[in-house]
Parts: sequence; C-alpha cells; structure tokens
Amino acid sequence: MKIFIYLVLIIGFSYGSVVDNYLNTLKKEIKQKNPSFSGFSVKRSEEIFTSKHIGKRGKEISCVSCHTSNFSQKGKNMFTGKIIEPLSPFANPKRLSKEKTIKKWLRRNFKDVYKREGTAQEKGDVLKYIISKG
Repeated sequence: MKIFIYLVLIIGFSYGSVVDNYLNTLKKEIKQKNPSFSGFSVKRSEEIFTSKHIGKRGKEISCVSCHTSNFSQKGKNMFTGKIIEPLSPFANPKRLSKEKTIKKWLRRNFKDVYKREGTAQEKGDVLKYIISKG
C-alpha cells in the first residue's frame, strides 16, 4: 500500500509541475494582452471539448469523438482507428509529463477539430478540464 501511495504522489508531482509551469506560461501570455484575465475555466473548456465542428477532414467532430468523455479510458481516432491512451495522468502516467508533447498534442488536436491553433486561453482551459476530470 505504501508503494502505491508513493507512486501516486510521484505521478501527481511530475505531471503537476509540468502542467503548472505551462499554465503559468500561458497565463503570462494572456495577461500581456488582457491584464484583467481572471484564470482558466473548466466550464469554458467543457464547451471546447464537447462541441461539434466540421473538422479539417470535412466531417463533424469534437474532442470527445476520439478521446471519449471518460478520461480514464482509452479512446480511438475516428479516422485512423488508432487507439489513444487515456487522457487522465492518473490512468496514463505518460500523459501531461512533457511540455513539448503537451504543446504538440494541443496544436494538432485544435487543428483537427477547429481547423486552427487554439488560443492560449483555450489551451489553458483544456488542460484545467483534463486535470479536473482526471
């Protein structure tokens, strides 16, 4: 039991510090343009994550189309059939562990669903949403 608790603490610290650092970077970027920025929103992100759009492949898609709404379960890319490991960093310790990968993932998925890069606020909102559901 002690080993399990220790691993949970390590995983939590690892993803937490990487995500927190990236969220702070995004927050600084936003505050330069909007000094009254009050923080990232899980509610805004739920809309980002669940709303459907005509994606870059010309078909209706949302983030949950591939990732599902249960972040502890595997998803499946609706175009390629490729299995997607869980979004929850507790179910998938590799998730949210490297800033470079987080940036790549956010850029790619916003382009797939929204046909554009996400704003700094949208990226931060999405990360807060994933953490809140993890």
